[in-house]
Amino acid sequence: MKSEKRFKILDIDVYLQPFESDIKKRMKHYEDMKSKTLKNYKDFSSFANAHLYYGFHQTNDGFFYREWAPNADSLSLIGDFNNWNRKSHPLRKIGSGNWEIFIPGQNSLPHKSEIKVQVTANGKTFDRIPLYIKRVIQKDFGGFNGQIWQPKTPFIWTDNNFDLKNITSPLIYECHIGMSTESESIGTYNEFTEKILPKIKKAGYNTIQLMAIMEHPYYASFGYQVSNFYAISSRFGTPEDLKNLINTAHSMGIAVLLDLVHSHAVKNTLEGINEFDGSEHQFFHSGSKGNHPAWGTKLFNYGKPEVIHFLLSNIKFWLNEYHFDGFRFDGVTSMLYHNHGLGVSFDSYEKYFSMNTDIEAITYLQFANELIKEIKPNSISIAEDMSGMPGMCIPIKDGGIGFDYRLAMGVPDFWIKTISNLSDEDWDLGKMWYELTTRRPGEKNIGYCESHDQALVGDKTIIFWLADKEMYWNMEINSNNHVINRAISLIKLIKLITFSLAGEGYLNFMGNEFGHPEWIDFPREGNNWSYKYARRQWSLSEDNNLKYKQLLNFDKSMLELTKYSDIFIQNSHELIHMDNDKKILVYSKANIYLYLISTLI
Repeated sequence: MKSEKRFKILDIDVYLQPFESDIKKRMKHYEDMKSKTLKNYKDFSSFANAHLYYGFHQTNDGFFYREWAPNADSLSLIGDFNNWNRKSHPLRKIGSGNWEIFIPGQNSLPHKSEIKVQVTANGKTFDRIPLYIKRVIQKDFGGFNGQIWQPKTPFIWTDNNFDLKNITSPLIYECHIGMSTESESIGTYNEFTEKILPKIKKAGYNTIQLMAIMEHPYYASFGYQVSNFYAISSRFGTPEDLKNLINTAHSMGIAVLLDLVHSHAVKNTLEGINEFDGSEHQFFHSGSKGNHPAWGTKLFNYGKPEVIHFLLSNIKFWLNEYHFDGFRFDGVTSMLYHNHGLGVSFDSYEKYFSMNTDIEAITYLQFANELIKEIKPNSISIAEDMSGMPGMCIPIKDGGIGFDYRLAMGVPDFWIKTISNLSDEDWDLGKMWYELTTRRPGEKNIGYCESHDQALVGDKTIIFWLADKEMYWNMEINSNNHVINRAISLIKLIKLITFSLAGEGYLNFMGNEFGHPEWIDFPREGNNWSYKYARRQWSLSEDNNLKYKQLLNFDKSMLELTKYSDIFIQNSHELIHMDNDKKILVYSKANIYLYLISTLI
């Protein structure tokens, strides 16, 4: 691909034509960096193998352990296996910032044994968790240790017949394993597999998106402050438990996406990768540039080859080791701009092409999408970007960034603002139509009314906005409460019009399919470490005496429209009639379905 060519993106979105030189500059950077990165490799898949070299690897004679720690003066492996002796197992420097030790004996590092690595740098000595560790556990006294995970019998996958080609339009069920239980506790992978997957299948969803899988020290972070990039969250169970969950989902015809956090990392040094070798710049930018001003987290240096190696290998690890079918990339807006998009109104194209744009981060995202397609051609990649960056879901060869879908993030914001600020008699149907049908040319969206974001403490679910306290007293099947009836009618309207117009796929956060009440609040000091609002009350939808079951049945019937129509075909909507005074909207979709939607005035 030559950067001098005219890229197709300029014809897909004609408003980009004044920025042709910027597009070419971006693509030249991609081409140059790709050439340098793959100088000794045939493709990204053969490059992204850091996890197969670094970390712990068992041979017939023992274990190799390797780390990349260029700023360190010495490393020493400590753990149960040597009674935490800090001198008995030093690593040797082998060049290019790499360190290595061979521990003889096939059982020298027993399964489940706990380990750390002692690092000396800049005259200081400290303990760290190995960078490529696959399991981290929290001790009773609050600290974290790495754990050797080498079961005698490897997990046996039986999902060879699962075909991602069958997921033509993703119906995504956004899940959090820990809060998927009804009890006031932390749910497990096994409980989710046994109890929740059948509910998801029965409800009609064909894809699940798993949040908070990558290890994170603070449960209430919702999994978005990752500490150990190659370890799954041990608070939910073992690696085999997660593999069984994914294997079972595949047996049901359900694809599994990972909520991937490559936009930042937790700043913790004892649990995470920050200052692993004693320097602040090993993985992250130095100084204030390496600190997110709003999140208090560390920011990757995407221009550094070793960082690219670490992150791309991480993607390959999740695809191969756990059979994930793709990713939702979290925090993409923060990656795209040096100011992370904070306080910026992206109301003109000039704001996408300026010195504020992080071209190195864009190149990384292009690399990531290219790698994903090399490994799994039918995989799904979704960008969480609230800025509306043009070309996010345009193929790389055409000048884009290469995602399959972008989240239609303006839609839930529109609904929350509408229902919280206006009575339904005052809803503006013209604005509604615009918000639901306007998107970047040639780019596919995942439409949704609400996700986990809208239900976090300080906010609440849409139906709770509409019905509020009446949900506590008047959800009985025989109740004729006006507020409840109106709320149920409106949530059905909101779901149906969003489902049919807002995207080429659809997303729902677990429990919202049956109108889960209230909000989400993880255990923390401010709520006396309560799990009351960090769970899902599934029994509400199973009680024939409550109206939650009606909402669940409506959601299922709505999803079944995809069986009878290509309702997610791009640009297949047609406005037939709109009467804003009478609140009537009539439109067709995919030349098959005609909708008459009216609010209850």
